[in-house]
Amino acid sequence: MEEIKVLSIGQKVPDFEINVYFTEKKDFGKIRFSDISKKGNWLVLFFYPADYTFVCPTELADAGSIYPELKKEGIELVSISTDTHFVHYAWTGSEKLLADIKYPMGSDPTHNLSRAFGVYDEESGLSLRGTFIIDPDGRLLASEVNYFPVGRNADELLRKIKAFKYVRENPANVCPAKWSPGKKTLTPGKDLVGKVGERLAAGV
Repeated sequence: MEEIKVLSIGQKVPDFEINVYFTEKKDFGKIRFSDISKKGNWLVLFFYPADYTFVCPTELADAGSIYPELKKEGIELVSISTDTHFVHYAWTGSEKLLADIKYPMGSDPTHNLSRAFGVYDEESGLSLRGTFIIDPDGRLLASEVNYFPVGRNADELLRKIKAFKYVRENPANVCPAKWSPGKKTLTPGKDLVGKVGERLAAGV
């Protein structure tokens, strides 16, 4: 990325390339965003502060628990911190919580990607806990950013992705709060104005 400009919801994400540690292959490599988009896949970027910390391994393990389902849905997940991919390799070899994760671990030592997504904390030199959902068209659809002490919930991440996938495939519909697959959706229109509660209660 030539110019560091913070991305907003709805914007196209510019192409980027990062070094990664491929946990499944136990090897190093690179990931380019455009290669993921060309395959028609969704992408989740999962920023976290640092390796060898305390909340971070619990979050990464939690994300790992939904990764098989994400892959079935055509969604790639990449965790990212400002550590190098070499540090990722060493950390996964010592932290038992990370023994079974299968997704790539990205490296952002230049802080460029963290700054572009608005999660870089200048005071600490670390990334905040940021989750970003990007659709197959390369648009940023959702973000969640937490301060350092509080971890995220991978089940909620999975729910949100399924909701975004549903409305992409069913563009006339919208998903109400706490929606999950199989639950009632809504079709915006004049007949629905002021009657959302009635419609949901009726289940039609």
